[in-house]
Formats: sequence, C-alpha cells, structure tokens
Amino acid sequence: MNILLMGPAQGGAQGGSPMISILFFGGMILIMWLFMIRPQTKKAKQQKQFIDNLREGDKIVTIAGIHGKVKKINDNNTLVIEVSPGTSFTIERSAISMEYTSAQQQKPAETK
Repeated sequence: MNILLMGPAQGGAQGGSPMISILFFGGMILIMWLFMIRPQTKKAKQQKQFIDNLREGDKIVTIAGIHGKVKKINDNNTLVIEVSPGTSFTIERSAISMEYTSAQQQKPAETK
C-alpha cells in the first residue's frame, strides 16, 4: 500500500486572503529598497560628488589601488596624477576610487 502525502485537502478552501499576500510582497520590496538599493544609490551619489569636486593637489586612490596626487585636470574628463616625483599617469575621472585620507581611515577599521 502506497501512501502519498500531500498538503491541505484539494477540495477545501485555501486559507488567507489575497490582501495579506500583497502586503507581504510589498513589505519585501520595501525591505530590499531600504537595505540594498538606497545605500548603493547614496554611495554612488557621494562618489560622483567627490569626483566632481576634485582639485589639483588632492591625494587620491584609483580603482586599481594606485595612490597619487592630482597634478592636472584636463577638459576631456582625464586627470594627470603624480604617483612619485617625476612619474605621472593620465587616467579617466571614473577610475578614481576615493580620497587618500578616506582610504587611510578605512584601513584600521578593516583590521579589527
């Protein structure tokens, strides 16, 4: 004799209203927005503001981890950074990761 285990009886009503399902789905979307989407957009906005406010002499860190000082800001969205005395690179503005002082402040926090 084979016994097949199933959920609630097929002929009975499925308990719960559609309103509860809609509220649950809406709550999940709200939680995703609060914990995932909102912080990412906030960080992107801060990054864009930082890149737009760069000036000559600012110490920066590139996405590749290269530390340098902004030597010249060109009109074609590129920067000339000096990585050591007499050595310069030309990079895109979008390759800037963060300010050097911010990078230094994050290192002690990561080692804890």
